[in-house]
Amino acid sequence: MALADTVQLYAAGSLKGALTEISKAYEVSTGNKVEMKYGPSGLLKKEIADGAKADVFASANMEHPQALFAEKKSGPVSRFARNRLCALVKPGLNVTSANLLDRMLDPNVKLGTSTPKADPSGDYAFEVFHKAEAIKPGAQAVLEKKALQLTGAAGSAQPPAGRTVYGWHVAGGRADIFLTYCTNALGAQKENAGQQIVALPDNLAVGADYGLTVMNGASPAAQQLSDFIMSAAGQKILTGYGFAAGK
Repeated sequence: MALADTVQLYAAGSLKGALTEISKAYEVSTGNKVEMKYGPSGLLKKEIADGAKADVFASANMEHPQALFAEKKSGPVSRFARNRLCALVKPGLNVTSANLLDRMLDPNVKLGTSTPKADPSGDYAFEVFHKAEAIKPGAQAVLEKKALQLTGAAGSAQPPAGRTVYGWHVAGGRADIFLTYCTNALGAQKENAGQQIVALPDNLAVGADYGLTVMNGASPAAQQLSDFIMSAAGQKILTGYGFAAGK
């Protein structure tokens, strides 16, 4: 009888719920084990590039896994899920899709984002700011200056166990509006009754493509896990967590 393999999965923090469930289903169906490490995709990509022993890398963008492929450290990259940005808003603050930009520009409103480069969520938020420039000239510079990069960096404050960082920051008054993935906002809302989820208007909307790659030299079990994530069963779990299918 073949010995079970252990697959090292490095994945974006926004995937934690979905990929933990997928990994458990994979373990049941194959007998293999999955060890998971979650964090900001940019920091994980750097760890892998510096020699960390990952087998499968699931990123919140396509750029980081593509870089590993370009460096001949991994195989081709597949888009396995899609997400989008939403605004998580503190209870009682009057924010709608129509007035979101005005509220974000309000000097009395604390605007939270993740950290660009380290975490794609921060890059996507700054893409929103770039789009805002076309609507209100000067808006980009104002938003970039006032954005509080509260999470995503190596030294960012960590929430208590079991709390989402976004809902924790909003509940603690460190952000009135937090630009984050819609999937994260849903998780935060479940923990913090009254926090609002506001869709970005079409002229500010930003989508996120999630990329998956298997590292060179990984065991066949790693490719098997990648295939399972891309399978109908894996995609069903991802959509259950609010992601759109990658295919």
